[in-house]
Amino acid sequence: MEIKRFEGTGRMSKVVEHNGTLYLSGLTNDEGDMKEQTAAVLAKAEAILNQYGSDKNHILSATIYVKDMALFADMNSVWDAWVENGNEPARACVEANMARENLLVEISIVAAKK
Repeated sequence: MEIKRFEGTGRMSKVVEHNGTLYLSGLTNDEGDMKEQTAAVLAKAEAILNQYGSDKNHILSATIYVKDMALFADMNSVWDAWVENGNEPARACVEANMARENLLVEISIVAAKK
């Protein structure tokens, strides 16, 4: 099966497609509090998924990195409102040091194409 790589930077691709599955690199937004950053990242994810032939209801798994688990409930409040009942993906969430000081959340997604 062919592997397609999209929007490569020389270091990484924003999206990789293989066998009808999309792999999105970690998505971030560094403005606002945890709720604002999470909402912005999920909006970005949804736009990318739509661009490459998928949508949020086809997400298979998500890995969420949070800067501080004290912010876990704020992230979850936005996530829970975004994910539709019956379409919840497999998910992992871990606390992590972020690449930039003002980043509070990063989300990486694997999704099936429609």
